[in-house]
Amino acid sequence: MRQTEIRRIPVSYPPFAVSEISRMPLRPLANLRILLGVCGGIAAYKAAELTRRLRDAGADVKVVLTANAARFVTPLTFQALSGHPVRAGLWDEAAEAAMGHIELARWAQRILIAPASANTIARLAHGVADDLLTTLCLASDAPLAIAPAMNLRMWAHPATQANVQTLRGRGVVILGPGDGPMAEPESGPGRLLEPHQIVAELVALHGPKLLSSLRVLVSAGPTCEDIDPVRFIGNRSSGRMGFAIAQAAVAQGAEVHLVAGPVHLATPAGVERIDVRSAREMRAAVMQQIPQCDIFISAAAVGDYRPAEIAAHKLKKSGKALILELSENPDIVAEVAALKKRPFVAGFAAETESVESHARAKLERKKLDLIAANRVGGGAGFDAADNELTLLWPGGKEHLHRADKLTLAHGLLERIVALRAKPAKVRRR
Repeated sequence: MRQTEIRRIPVSYPPFAVSEISRMPLRPLANLRILLGVCGGIAAYKAAELTRRLRDAGADVKVVLTANAARFVTPLTFQALSGHPVRAGLWDEAAEAAMGHIELARWAQRILIAPASANTIARLAHGVADDLLTTLCLASDAPLAIAPAMNLRMWAHPATQANVQTLRGRGVVILGPGDGPMAEPESGPGRLLEPHQIVAELVALHGPKLLSSLRVLVSAGPTCEDIDPVRFIGNRSSGRMGFAIAQAAVAQGAEVHLVAGPVHLATPAGVERIDVRSAREMRAAVMQQIPQCDIFISAAAVGDYRPAEIAAHKLKKSGKALILELSENPDIVAEVAALKKRPFVAGFAAETESVESHARAKLERKKLDLIAANRVGGGAGFDAADNELTLLWPGGKEHLHRADKLTLAHGLLERIVALRAKPAKVRRR
């Protein structure tokens, strides 16, 4: 079954500098002057972290709060995080003595409104300039990006959608919204993108694309091998790492196909997804895509064994031990690596002990170009939001320190790009 995401919301995260032993974050938004507008709504609290992340990425940030935003968050918070005084109105006599709103408008190289309320979106669409933020938007030549945040019904309302389309037609970049739980509590589209996703959007807009014109195939998640119509053999893989890799690859300009085992994750925007269940189904889907691929990243936790026979009906308790005969599943990544005409092949090694030595042996045995090793168990690796990886390749290694999986995905992709620049014989010698 194929599931293709139609709406494109490119998401990435600031790339990292390549180093043989460790990696230090680059500042992909270095010296970019960003005017951050914060509108009223519960999502305004996320703008504080967004300010910090923008500065970490190298941006110089000045913050403007709407009157309603100041009911949720305080200027002092943003002053401490941005290093600049915060503006909250047109009637600041000290600032406006020198036409401060015009100076701010000229200062900005990019205007970002996050969160952007339905009210502010409507006023921008109709050219209303009745507060500092909307006045700045009209008075500035800087490109505008907005990250909407509102109730799902407000987002879906025809008036809001018409206003968004009007802004898009003027070249305004719409970041999101995301789809998920809200404060109401309800769940659906209208949720503010997470701060790291918003930063990543800006990096994608301003930075070079590492994987432009390349086709990337990613496998993700577990495989399930049926015992009977009710039970199966599986593992604890959530698929988050593979989905993060697919998301990062799209943001870096790649055409991405994702072969996914049974997971409960939304398809990353811009990714073509192929859903499978068993190892043999995953193999068939991967091998169909491989001839057209430049890079294959096998992040799936493919089961090593399957029941030799699947019972037609639910197995009943008999009071005796149940003995299952297991057959070995295909080794998908090794099969791809053994092809005469093959893409760059990266695998994963999830280990509970002797992580690096086991991963190095797997790299050599399967003749991979790179392997990403991580320790699993005890709350690490599987079904966790963050992780740490040791990247190994013939003659080299690199440790990616603990971070969210999207950050690690970008580190992995950057290393792959660096290794692909070397001749195949050199990187697999």
